Amino acid sequence: MKIGVIGAGSIGTAFAKHAADAGYELVISNSRGADTLEEKAKQIGGKVTAGSVLDAAESDVVFLSVRWEQVADAIKNISLEDKIIIDATNWDGEEFVLAKPGSKTSSEVIGDFAKSTKVVKAFNTLYAQVLAADPQKDGGKRVIFYSGNDSNAKAQVSGIINRIGFAGVDLGSLHEGGKLQRFPGGSLPALNLIKL
Repeated sequence: MKIGVIGAGSIGTAFAKHAADAGYELVISNSRGADTLEEKAKQIGGKVTAGSVLDAAESDVVFLSVRWEQVADAIKNISLEDKIIIDATNWDGEEFVLAKPGSKTSSEVIGDFAKSTKVVKAFNTLYAQVLAADPQKDGGKRVIFYSGNDSNAKAQVSGIINRIGFAGVDLGSLHEGGKLQRFPGGSLPALNLIKL
């Protein structure tokens, strides 16, 4: 499995380091171009290369970790059809999920932006320095919450979570799980839990 990372900031880099250590092949990308990430790719090590956003989008799984206001621009010119998107973004403004029918979580909105994709919300509830730390602690594994509407996509993301050393906890659908994961506003962000 090849993983593309769109957005090589602190969250994207922390994920890429764990995934590289677990033996995954990765392409890291940002809006400024591959040449700005070549040194970072070397520092991460393993089977990591710097590439364009288009290169990252050609991977089997795409890890999206850009600022919310950059999401639409980051994915508007790439094809993500039949891809799994791991959505690690956080909406930092007024809540999407309101007390009215038809409201959506930010991950559901990303699913609308990127048609024919399978979105799994994950890796968005821990601060970057916690995510970057060793996932195995005190005889247990640090918890990563995830949610999604496609059971196969969730199973594949769960496999990634567990292979890189974390303990995955399935929260259900993007709508219900996403409400718990939203940062700010959800009940789970910033909780640093260890599964024994």
